[in-house]
Amino acid sequence: MNEPRLENIEDYNTLKGEKKRVVWAVILAGLLMGVIYSVAYSLYDNKEDAIPVEKTLRTIPMK
Repeated sequence: MNEPRLENIEDYNTLKGEKKRVVWAVILAGLLMGVIYSVAYSLYDNKEDAIPVEKTLRTIPMK
């Protein structure tokens, strides 16, 4: 089995063609998912629904 050498890889210096489109599609999909998550979190995060904590723990009980 021959291992590929850097001289034999057609896109060693720059990505071209289909591979470049795939890389950009993955990057854009990640950014789009991040934007959608941020918008959904800011719209649907209900801060009044949180349970208020009035007592703090001074020590952790050990069993």
